[in-house]
Amino acid sequence: MEIEIFNRYETKYLIDTKTYMTLENALIDKVNPDEHNKDGKFYNIQNIYYDSWDDNLIRTSLEKPEYKEKLRLRCYNTLNENKLVFLEIKKKFKGIVNKRRCLIDINSANKLIEKHIYPKIKTYMNEQVLNELYYFTKNYDLIPKTFIVYDRKAYVGKYDKDLRITFDTNIRTRRYNVSFEKGAYGNLLLNKKLWLMEIKCYHAIPIWLARLLSENKIYKTSFSKYGTEYKQYLHKEEELNYA
Repeated sequence: MEIEIFNRYETKYLIDTKTYMTLENALIDKVNPDEHNKDGKFYNIQNIYYDSWDDNLIRTSLEKPEYKEKLRLRCYNTLNENKLVFLEIKKKFKGIVNKRRCLIDINSANKLIEKHIYPKIKTYMNEQVLNELYYFTKNYDLIPKTFIVYDRKAYVGKYDKDLRITFDTNIRTRRYNVSFEKGAYGNLLLNKKLWLMEIKCYHAIPIWLARLLSENKIYKTSFSKYGTEYKQYLHKEEELNYA
C-alpha cells in the first residue's frame, strides 16, 4: 500500500553524471531499489501543479517564508485504465516537509480542484486526507498551471528503513497541454548533465551517508522544480516584452 502521509526532512543536491554514477556504486551495500524500479530501470513521474491565476502559491513559496504549501496531481508512469492519480498537498514549515495525498480518479480530482465538488467516497480513498484537500481547494481559485515530468531512480535504506534517496533526470516542463493525456514531453528544465538528488528521512542523515557526501564534496542546495520552472517562465516573458 502506498504511504499517504509523510512528515520528514528533505535535502536536495544538484550533481553531475559522474557523481551520480559514483554514488550509485557506493550505495549498493546500503540501499535497496524502490518498488517502482526493482528491475533497475528508471520510472516516470508526471505532475500537474495548480495555482491561482496570479501564481500566488509559487510566488509566496519563492519568498522563502517559514510556511509554504502547494497542490499537485501526480501520476506514475502512464495514466492507468482506471485513471487513478494522487492528489497531494505538500507543505513545508521550518524545514520539515509534510505531504498528504489521496488516491482519486482524474475526473473527480478535476471537479474537486476547479469546481469544489466533493467526490463520492471510494474504498481506495483516504477520507481524512480528502477532507483536507477539499478545504484547501476551497481557499483558492486554482487552475492547472504547469506540467512537470521526469525520470527517477529511487532507493530505500537496507538498515535505515526511513531513509529514501532519489535521483531525477531528464526533467521536462510545459505550460500548454497541461494534461496527463497529452503525453510525457516538454522543455528541459536543467542541463542534461545535471541530476537532482534528494535525501528524505525522518531524522538526521545517517553518519555513513553524511561522510559519503563529504568525501565527494556534495553540498545541499535550495531547489524547486516548480519554482525553477516559474522563474524561467518569467525570464522568457520578460525577453518577449523587450523584444
